[in-house]
Amino acid sequence: MTRAVRTRTGARPALAAALVLTLLAGGFAAWTGQAWYAAAHDDSAAYAAERDRALAAGEQAVQNLNTLDHRQTDRGLDLWESSTTGELHRQLVDGREEFEGQVKAAKTVTTARVLAGAVTELDDRAGRARLLVALRVTVTTPDRKSTDKDSRMLGELTRTDGQWKLSGLGQAPVGGTATG
Repeated sequence: MTRAVRTRTGARPALAAALVLTLLAGGFAAWTGQAWYAAAHDDSAAYAAERDRALAAGEQAVQNLNTLDHRQTDRGLDLWESSTTGELHRQLVDGREEFEGQVKAAKTVTTARVLAGAVTELDDRAGRARLLVALRVTVTTPDRKSTDKDSRMLGELTRTDGQWKLSGLGQAPVGGTATG
């Protein structure tokens, strides 16, 4: 009988340890689940996703507006117009015929490749953003000579119908120049 009592008392510390470990595991699972839920429903994650969407759309639009083939001007200029909104869009539409004539006369092919880009401002509620894009533009002339030019562009984006489009575009000032 003494032996049975010892076995029971020997089992109690193991049972207590198992109970403590179970409680710790349950607490840890609850804590990580709450942390995951908070992260998944955090506004900063949605803001970062919107920033990434604006950047991708802005980079593509800047690339589109710096790419044009004289053999496919209608297609290229249609792409320019679909990438823009607001005053920039109106300027492109109003000057389309004249610009198309200039490109066809020059017989050039211009291609752009984005090297880097960053959203510098984002007002998600107002649907406005600004970005800086570095790109390399290659111009090929009719005699098949090509030249590369690296440039930095500042763009303004406006969200229309759930899509980010360029509403302004210009050259970024080169370092060493005072502004203001």
